[in-house]
Amino acid sequence: MGKGRMSVLLLLLFFSFCSASDQKWRKAMISTDKGSSMMMNRVGSSILFPIHGNVYPTGYYNVTISIGQPPKPYFLDLDTGSDLTWLQCDAPCVHCVEAPHPLYRPTNDLVPCKDPLCAALHPPGDYKCENPEQCDYEVEYADGGSSLGVLVRDVFSLNYTNGIRLSPRLALGCGYDQIPGSSYHPLDGILGLGRGKASIVSQLQSQGLVRNVVGHCLSGRGGGFLFFGDGLYDSSRVTWTSMSQELTKYYSPGIAELQFGGKATSVKNLIVVFDSGSSYTYLNSQAYQTLTVLLKKELSGRSLKEAPEDQTLPLCWKGRKPFKNVRDVKKYFKTLALAFASSSRTKTQFELPPEAYLIISNKGNVCLGILNGTQVGLQNLNVIGDISMQDRMVIYDNEKQVIGWAPANCDQLPRSTTGYM
Repeated sequence: MGKGRMSVLLLLLFFSFCSASDQKWRKAMISTDKGSSMMMNRVGSSILFPIHGNVYPTGYYNVTISIGQPPKPYFLDLDTGSDLTWLQCDAPCVHCVEAPHPLYRPTNDLVPCKDPLCAALHPPGDYKCENPEQCDYEVEYADGGSSLGVLVRDVFSLNYTNGIRLSPRLALGCGYDQIPGSSYHPLDGILGLGRGKASIVSQLQSQGLVRNVVGHCLSGRGGGFLFFGDGLYDSSRVTWTSMSQELTKYYSPGIAELQFGGKATSVKNLIVVFDSGSSYTYLNSQAYQTLTVLLKKELSGRSLKEAPEDQTLPLCWKGRKPFKNVRDVKKYFKTLALAFASSSRTKTQFELPPEAYLIISNKGNVCLGILNGTQVGLQNLNVIGDISMQDRMVIYDNEKQVIGWAPANCDQLPRSTTGYM
């Protein structure tokens, strides 16, 4: 994890469908899941998962999902920056890293190469089926990590918020060759929540089980909740903005400009994406340099002094005595905002109060949780990470093609739509 310095899981993926292994996979004997077919009329319901973890010092948030027959629990890193859900897999495993649970034992229910889900993971115009019986994949992440494997189908044990259980068969990656990235987390795999057809919520929606809506509420005190479906929020109390029609791989509201203390800056035309797989927020090099100059100018003459000896994050400050929480220092820092162009003449603002971009290190210093994305290979992308999404509900409505957010109590699991937000 590199001292929590980078937890980017924003995908830069490519998929290869040539035979990735000499393993002899048998054809799937696909069975009908009567439990799922009985739920086809329940699209008004939502599925809810408690979240564990924090931005610092853990460096990631995860959920527990039970998969297989009989169901076994797995800890998955929730990642809105990628589509594919995968588990470290005993196929056997060529290279797997330490994980909380035993390796997933795959079913023989292989996803064939010609399956639309396999095609959805493959770049357009580069779709080859050298082994038609299976769908081989390779996914790479921005932190240098990767997973190589084959797509299978298995039973996911899920619960609607009304208590009704469902057991759909969903496609996931059986990852038998993993390379850990610089932000490696000791988890069983990745829960892909992106916009593509292969994401878990898209598969659930295609089976008529839930609307294609993903939402999460990350608590600044740790924990929170994740949900699928549109039954846990009041849409009228949410700030909405359209998803970009150009950056279709990502949850992107498009182009933004940076504001500092309610005033415009020289930082404009930022290509912004939301990514729950990234612990911190990232700006491109030019925007990052501008922000740090503004912050240092604002702190000039104050009691805070830079603390280069604290390597928790690239930029930290110390006070006369150690700080206990961000409330102790927020008076020294201004609120930031990303202003997105909308269909109307007004701009939709995603505000970042000090709590949304600062952490207190274990040395009692305050550190900037916005990092230089160009240095870690994000090129010109600017990422809104977990630190900036804390204590608000963030909703990705793939059916209406909008992204929304609203202040929320993320410490308490919602029970119903009415009266939550």
